[in-house]
Amino acid sequence: MQPLERYEPLVDDFEALRAACERPLPSVVRVNTLKATVERATRALSEEGIDYEPTDWHDGLLKLPDAQPGSNWPYFHGWLHGQEEVSAVPATVLDPEPGDRVWDACAAPGSKTTQLGALMDDTGLLVASDNNLGRISALRSNAERLGLTNLAITHEDARNHSLKPFESELYDRTLVDVPCSCEGTIRKNPDALEDWTREHVDAIAGVQKGVLRRALQTTREGGTVVYSTCTFAPEENEAVLDYALAEEPCELVDYDLPLEHAPGVTEWDGQSFDESVRKAKRIYPHHNDTGGFFCAKLEVTA
Repeated sequence: MQPLERYEPLVDDFEALRAACERPLPSVVRVNTLKATVERATRALSEEGIDYEPTDWHDGLLKLPDAQPGSNWPYFHGWLHGQEEVSAVPATVLDPEPGDRVWDACAAPGSKTTQLGALMDDTGLLVASDNNLGRISALRSNAERLGLTNLAITHEDARNHSLKPFESELYDRTLVDVPCSCEGTIRKNPDALEDWTREHVDAIAGVQKGVLRRALQTTREGGTVVYSTCTFAPEENEAVLDYALAEEPCELVDYDLPLEHAPGVTEWDGQSFDESVRKAKRIYPHHNDTGGFFCAKLEVTA
C-alpha cells in the first residue's frame, strides 16, 4: 500500500485529497508586524505591481501569484516572510502575549518562531531550540531580517532541554512543532513520500513523544502547549497525544479554527486513543487548498 492510500479510511473525500496533493501549493507570505502593518505591506506590493489575495481567516497572510515570494523589496526589508498558510496555525493557536516566557522546542528555520516574536511584540523571552546547526543558521538569518530581538537560541536536543540558562523559570507557553514524516508537504515537495517507511514513522514518533513530554514538564501549571505536525500519520499525531496524556498532568482543550478541518481520530490500526484527542484538528490539502497539517492544544494541569 502506498503511504497516502493508508489514510483513505480517515478522509471524507479521498479522491479530492489525491487530486489536491498533485497540484502545486499556492505561494503565501506573512506580514511581519514588527516592521510593517498589513496596510503598509499591501500598499507596497500594489505599488510594485504585485497582485495579492488575503487569506479568508488571517488578514496578515497573503497569497501571491509569484512562485518566488522573496523576490521583492518588501520581503528583502523584512516586511514579509514566506510561510505556508497552515504553517501559521500553531503560533496563532498558542497565542502568546507580550511579556510571556515562550519556548519554541523545534524552531529552525524560524517561520513559526518569528511569528511568535511578532505576536509577543518583541517583548518577554522567546527561547528557540534546534539540534541542527545548519538550520539554526537559517533561523538566525531570518530573525535578524525580521527584526526579532527578544530571542535566545539554543543548540540542543529538545528532549533534554534545560531551564538553567533562563533562571530555571517555567514557560508560560510552549510550541512543539516536531520533526515528522512530512506527508502533508507533498504539494511543495513531491518527493516527500518516496522514502516513506513505517519504521521511520515509528522511530520519529518516539522522538516526538520525548519532545512533547519535556515541553509539558517545562511549562507552568495553567500554561499552554501546542503540538503540531505536517503529517497525516496517527502514529505521530493522536498516538503521541495519547501517550502524553498518560505520562504528564495535562489535558487537551478545544479551540476555534476558522479553516475547514476534521477532528482527531480515536481509533487506528487496532489501537484506541483517549476520546479527548478528537479536540485536535486535522487539516487535509483539499479542505482549504493548503498543505496537510495536524494541531492540538494542551493545558498543563499540575
